[in-house]
Amino acid sequence: MLQQLQQKTSRRNFLKSAAVTVSVPALTVSTVAVPMLIPRTVFADVAAKRPGANERIGVAGIGVGRQGSGVFNAAANDKRTEIICVCDVWKKRAEEIAAKYKLAPEFAYQDYRNVIDNKNVDAIVTATPEHWRSLICVNAALAGKHLYVEKPITLTIEDGVLMRKAVQKTGIVFQCGSMQRSMVPNYLGCKFIREGHLGKITEVISANYESPWFCNLPEEKIPEGLDWNLWCGPTEPVPFHSQLFVPRGNPGWLSFRNYSGGEMTGWGTHGFDQIQCALGMDDTGPVEILVEGEILQPPTYDKPESAKRGNDICSKPKLAYRYKNGLTVRLAEGNRGGGIFIGEKGKVEIFRNKMTSNPKELAENWLKANADVKLPSHVTDWINCIYSGEKTIGNLETGIRTATICHILNIARYLGRNLKWDPVKEEFPNDAEANSWLRREHRKGFEQPTV
Repeated sequence: MLQQLQQKTSRRNFLKSAAVTVSVPALTVSTVAVPMLIPRTVFADVAAKRPGANERIGVAGIGVGRQGSGVFNAAANDKRTEIICVCDVWKKRAEEIAAKYKLAPEFAYQDYRNVIDNKNVDAIVTATPEHWRSLICVNAALAGKHLYVEKPITLTIEDGVLMRKAVQKTGIVFQCGSMQRSMVPNYLGCKFIREGHLGKITEVISANYESPWFCNLPEEKIPEGLDWNLWCGPTEPVPFHSQLFVPRGNPGWLSFRNYSGGEMTGWGTHGFDQIQCALGMDDTGPVEILVEGEILQPPTYDKPESAKRGNDICSKPKLAYRYKNGLTVRLAEGNRGGGIFIGEKGKVEIFRNKMTSNPKELAENWLKANADVKLPSHVTDWINCIYSGEKTIGNLETGIRTATICHILNIARYLGRNLKWDPVKEEFPNDAEANSWLRREHRKGFEQPTV
């Protein structure tokens, strides 16, 4: 395998030239050396160079043992790719995934910097917990690696700002895992509304997604081969617990604020993504968050239990957000994966792989008239764009803007008051308290690079 990889030189030279100098912070005392990358600035017109039609893309996976496994497998099954290596903080899982793709054990890493250091890696699929997303993505983008990133792509507003800078600097192709954009009924439903076929939109309803809470779970024995310090990453280390290590369980890391935005980001990035797309707001966002009810008092789980109690508490106060044009989106009894749009001509609901309407003829006639529309899968679209240099259907900006809505809604719920938002400056105007929530400190050894 190593000999095979060493023979792939012409395109690898392109990838070297597509990198910028980046200092990746040390993770543990025993981790690998910081990769030495050729500065992008010494080459001319690097961003315009794409892999040739007969050249295969070297793909790696970081944290693809659960949510990302399907995406990674789809990338592996594309004839234009070659799986180079995999990475997971649990060595056993990394080795199992490597074996599945017939990789030698030395290509099963625990430290993500080994992936970035591997010159044969052109593109990365990553689906780590949310507290790891930005550190991996910013460093990978600066190293010239194309990225497919599970949603939500950020944990904070600052994460998105840094990602944007890094991607713009190297021109890599970025796909946010908002795969409903690649489902034909969703695509056509959003297009129907955006093009005005429902008439003027008077109201939009989304689901009432729950904010995260806190955990203080008791310590359990760390599974053999799991680097728990590395899993904690940028956050302050806490004792290992099996129900913190899973995304959704009793209740899982996705419910806890240190690691996630709760279901506000877990499901909300699906629903708000469709709303943004349908309203033609992909490059902007709301200007005001509206809060109705008492300030959130999030619980702390000190023993395993279902997410129900926490979700019941953290679904209040009620929230809504308003765009500059006056249109308001209410978080109520909408579907989890899309939105309900009420307009002059009726009502349209968009959700996973479906578009329905009242009167029903609106959707039926539109879908019938566009029955010949075909879309590549979300992964295929990403790979196509790596070759062509075109913008993906779920590009970076759409992912940032959707995640931002989730973050500012969570902030409003935690502060318990209405907030103004500036989608251009990406800050709360004249609100120091709210702006203090835009970023989080990374612990020593896991700092963000300077972009």
